[in-house]
Amino acid sequence: MPVLDDYLSPQAQQAFVAGLFIATGWWVVAFQNRRRDAKLRAERVDDMQRALLAEIRAHVVSLENQRLDSREIPDTVRRIRDDGFIQMLPDNSNDRIFSALIEDVHILPALVIDPVVTYYRQIALMRSFETELPALARRNRDRAAEMFLDYLELSDVAREAGYGAIRILLASLHGGDATILELYESDTRERADRIAANLPSELAEMRARLNRRSSDRSGL
Repeated sequence: MPVLDDYLSPQAQQAFVAGLFIATGWWVVAFQNRRRDAKLRAERVDDMQRALLAEIRAHVVSLENQRLDSREIPDTVRRIRDDGFIQMLPDNSNDRIFSALIEDVHILPALVIDPVVTYYRQIALMRSFETELPALARRNRDRAAEMFLDYLELSDVAREAGYGAIRILLASLHGGDATILELYESDTRERADRIAANLPSELAEMRARLNRRSSDRSGL
């Protein structure tokens, strides 16, 4: 290398060139490894989301099938209060995939983690109710009846949380964070439109109630 002849001996130049090739090789290998690791991580995240989606979707269908008809609830509560009878509660331990993946949940997209964890937290609460209710019915029938109503409400919350997690997982799988944010923005606009549409009638109803109260007071 003529440019370096005034500064380095031929042997030093050869060592310099060899070192430059080695360093370049290391950089190329490191870049390739990062690309490979990023691809493997993306595939892992995709597989996790698909597995969680399948588990949640299957259980939400089960929760839909478990719903009591509103006409059945009073009779069920009466039987708990009178006889301490608790019907066979379903097994909602539908979290085997989530439990297997719990150590890696942190690698999921940030916008996915919260709705998924919220859903499984509701399922864990349902399981605790299912464990406690039969024993409570033997000790305190009135408290068991109240807890059963809480359980039904919790089941509704878990089902809605499941639907929310499904929507977010589908959005993430089909478009990533950008699609999730679009979904949130769409939901926000829909809520705002619904409030705007209902507000005039709600205000009119409120004014009518206030006027009736004023009339009732004036007639006293």
